[in-house]
Amino acid sequence: MAVHLVGGARIGCRGLFHTLQTGMRTMSVAPPSYDFETLRVSQARDSVLHVELNRPKKRNAMNKTLWREMVECFQRIAQDTDQRVVVVSGAGKMFTAGIDLLDMAGEVLQPQGDDTARKAWHMRNTILQYQESFNVIEKCSKPVIAAVHGACIGGGIDLITACDIRLCSRDAWFQVKEVDIGMAADVGTLQRLPKVIGNASLVSELVYTARMMMADEALSCGLVSRLFEDKEAMLDGAFEMASEIASKSPVGVQGAKMNLIYSRDHSVKDGLNYIATWNMSMLQTDDLVKSAQAAMEKKSPKDVPYSKL
Repeated sequence: MAVHLVGGARIGCRGLFHTLQTGMRTMSVAPPSYDFETLRVSQARDSVLHVELNRPKKRNAMNKTLWREMVECFQRIAQDTDQRVVVVSGAGKMFTAGIDLLDMAGEVLQPQGDDTARKAWHMRNTILQYQESFNVIEKCSKPVIAAVHGACIGGGIDLITACDIRLCSRDAWFQVKEVDIGMAADVGTLQRLPKVIGNASLVSELVYTARMMMADEALSCGLVSRLFEDKEAMLDGAFEMASEIASKSPVGVQGAKMNLIYSRDHSVKDGLNYIATWNMSMLQTDDLVKSAQAAMEKKSPKDVPYSKL
């Protein structure tokens, strides 16, 4: 009797497991929603998402809603297997005027807390939350291309230095504005800009003087890698570059991004050890075989049907 019951239970479990497997295979996963108040998200090309700062009447100034929605947006993009590359731009006449001082003044000038220690504790947590708004760009494994036109001020520098590639139009200009309002930049510029352009003297000059850097200088110092005549040409170039990246193996591209960021913040020795550990599993991907076969057949990576990641 006991054996019969155990056997029946095993058969029942197998049947239930099979039913669950079948259900999971046929279950359709709804695409993530990209409906935001301060961001406009659209499908620019196959596997290429376009994220626009969308407060043109406010010169895309960064209010509290935008800071929060940046985190929500890029967390969703990170999990969206249909997307492989992101282009970030600004709607209207400029990329961004930086932080919205009127919207955020109360939180900065009147922090919560009964005494100095508690106010400082709350203020630190607030700054860390704002830092996450651009940290998510680095954490997102999909490459992010910043396309800048017009002014890119203050928080805009924090944003674009967290991106992987930066492009601009000829009318673009850049300004680390924080010292002009009596503060040190605290959400990424002072940490990322020196590593982006690799010139400590120039970084210090830009930070201490808050002077404007025009497009030609941004190109020559390495802040941006390409310069276009106008916004339309720049976006076309950005989408074309994004499509080229999206056509390649997502295992290769996203693995490369993760390792570039890790190596930036670690020694060469640590970086080599990290990529060895990374590739001991990633080199077992089918993408490697598909890419090699395509090369032997003189095909482009665009002809290879890489699986979603």
